[in-house]
Amino acid sequence: MKTDARTVIAIQGLTKRFGEVIAVDAVDLNLAENEFFALLGPSGCGKTTLLRMIAGFARPDEGRILLDGQDMTAVRPSRRPVNLMFQSYALFPHMTVAQNIAYGLEMDGCGRDEIKRRVGAMLEMTELAAYGGRKPDSLSGGQRQRVALARALVKRPRVLLLDEPLGALDKKLREQMQLELKRMQHEIGITFVIVTHDQEEALVMADRIAVLRDGRTMQVGSPRELYEFPTSRFVAGFIGKMNFFAGARTSQGVAFGGGVLAGTAAEAASANGAAVAAVRPERLRLATARPQGTENAVAGRIVDIAYHGQDLNVHLAVEGAGEEGNERVLVRLPAGEAEGGDWRPGLDVWCCWDAAHTRILAV
Repeated sequence: MKTDARTVIAIQGLTKRFGEVIAVDAVDLNLAENEFFALLGPSGCGKTTLLRMIAGFARPDEGRILLDGQDMTAVRPSRRPVNLMFQSYALFPHMTVAQNIAYGLEMDGCGRDEIKRRVGAMLEMTELAAYGGRKPDSLSGGQRQRVALARALVKRPRVLLLDEPLGALDKKLREQMQLELKRMQHEIGITFVIVTHDQEEALVMADRIAVLRDGRTMQVGSPRELYEFPTSRFVAGFIGKMNFFAGARTSQGVAFGGGVLAGTAAEAASANGAAVAAVRPERLRLATARPQGTENAVAGRIVDIAYHGQDLNVHLAVEGAGEEGNERVLVRLPAGEAEGGDWRPGLDVWCCWDAAHTRILAV
């Protein structure tokens, strides 16, 4: 794999085995300077193992890890210009916030004035200036998370690695800290690599995302690329909600329900064989009669409605959708649009959408 001038970390053919299990399988990735990069995937996909190999806490069986062009594969963790922040935060309970942040600098033999200056700057950046003299047990979960972040950043690593850093926070605080992490990453200007299984978290924070499955990289791209243009059924189904209409691949699209659903085919979708037409719930429209001139339309019946405040989730029974007959299709209607229709269970409707919003994927 070639690297460019902006590449900070180049991962080349990285493989890690645990007995007969291949945890990471020949992964190639380039991580750019000042990039917020996410490793995303279900439990057991190899993302944490990959992160630990970048940090140096696990040795690969094959492949190389280059940092700024230098081979770091066999370099000890303490000699790598990277820092790893754990989900548990691992703060020293007997130390104050300022002492926790200063600990790494003291171990490196920094002078007292230098430590005071850098710790003060980190307290300001993480909005903890008023908490420097407190102990960790007197802080909220979000504040403890920021202390751990400040301690990791104060040493000015080339790369900061974060292993599920927001997993211990409640939903509201988690969403707040996602934006805080993004803000701090831009202000500091270093590369962040985060491991998460939360698709929404990755979409909100990351500049680019690598989706992993069974130790392999399924797709790498921006949040918009992964959401709007998935290249496989797995990525389409893992990133957000997706409806799948299964049928036979034709030159015009996917044969379904006596007609053809048109869309843009991913490269892996061959000209023949089984395929699915994939469309996001928010791209679908509902009508009580089939609209004239619509590109894609499927008849169904409303079976359930869920009110979410900002939108209405309408579940349809559509013959043949999914891998089996009578599968449900999800339609997400904005609150304003939902108010204009008398949508109710048992109502026969048409589900319509544009070909531009349809991805044709191999099964």
